[in-house]
Amino acid sequence: MADTDKPLLIKRYASRRLYNTETSDYVTLEDIAGFIRQGREVQIVDLKTGDDLTRQYLLQIVAEHESKGESVLPVDVLTDLVRSYTSGMNSIVPQFLATSFEMLRNSQSKMMENLTAFPNPMAAVPGFEAMRKQQEAFLKSVMGGMPGWSGSGPAKSEDAPPADDIAEIKKQLAELQKKLSKL
Repeated sequence: MADTDKPLLIKRYASRRLYNTETSDYVTLEDIAGFIRQGREVQIVDLKTGDDLTRQYLLQIVAEHESKGESVLPVDVLTDLVRSYTSGMNSIVPQFLATSFEMLRNSQSKMMENLTAFPNPMAAVPGFEAMRKQQEAFLKSVMGGMPGWSGSGPAKSEDAPPADDIAEIKKQLAELQKKLSKL
């Protein structure tokens, strides 16, 4: 039985074939994506140089899924990621993304448990308020000097959105809930 606490070691040969060291067979990118979906951590190394190629292959898996129409990342998020490579934000973006995804992972099961207990499913997500505040602080630090950004936090009652906007936000939250439940 494989030790699932250790990352699954995949070796890349000079022929670019990927070799699963646990099962002693060759694997594809889709096989690796399957291991990850099952909860396994993977590490992909170049056999000759010992270089860690994990990031490169994970990005390739994401790119292939996105190109097949299995879009998870909205275009504006991808655009912001590209911008972060050329701006001073590149030092805070990885930490922000890692923290946000960690919070999402940690709260996903709790959300499913509490889904029917609360009228607003997002209120049931543990850490939702903390995540909202973190994202607000992030946006304030990033957008603070840009024209048109007040950075004053949530809208005041006199600036509250019209009822139509609230209905649209509720609709978007429901769509997000459906997507999260599919994950």
